[in-house]
Amino acid sequence: MTFSRKITAEALGTTVLLAAVVGSGIMGERLSNGNVAIALLANTIATSATLIAIILALDGISGAHLNPAVTIAAAIQGDLQWREVPGYVVAQVVGALVGVAAAHGMFGLAMFTASHHSRAGLPQMFSEFVATFGLLSVICGCARTRVGAVPFAVGAYIAGAYWFTASTSFANPAVTVARSMTDTFSGIRPNDVPGFIVAQATGMLFATFLWSWLLPLPPKTTDTMPTSKTKQEFAHAD
Repeated sequence: MTFSRKITAEALGTTVLLAAVVGSGIMGERLSNGNVAIALLANTIATSATLIAIILALDGISGAHLNPAVTIAAAIQGDLQWREVPGYVVAQVVGALVGVAAAHGMFGLAMFTASHHSRAGLPQMFSEFVATFGLLSVICGCARTRVGAVPFAVGAYIAGAYWFTASTSFANPAVTVARSMTDTFSGIRPNDVPGFIVAQATGMLFATFLWSWLLPLPPKTTDTMPTSKTKQEFAHAD
């Protein structure tokens, strides 16, 4: 797959993801008559369902990372070339911002508005460490044992983590940056973004190195003439 197709897929995927995160937050808040639990439930269902659909659609093109933490973890484990990482990350951040603008456009809001939603403090940052550590653990574990389950496992984990973390599980630096530009239900103050990203990066590193020891990836094959069966397995894994 060409690199241009990969980064286009990453940009497209994060655009749709943020449109779902922000748009469902706005819709849930408008329809819930002030009931935050109902708004969060609507946000959870829409986000997790959309995430599963996006991963299923784009996995065969770019791996459907949609997340700089996932991209860097893949590079650390040798599943992605380091020279491709900057392109992935830029595409993810740009796509996330476009997704926010799209959600705002659908609901008649300004393209971007800095958020006033405070998510500061050690409990919030620890929540992001836990959320990201859990997300990468789910991805690493499923990718090693049952790769076809990854989209559903990721969607299920995000649905759960929306409720068991105090931060509602951003677990994604690109999402965090983009959500600082929406002053709606899913927003985060720009001042709180750096702490979230540090916590997410730390959680990603802990999970990546733990799983590299816990269930090491098999050594890369050097065969130049894979069998038909092997080719099929590679295609499925992509």
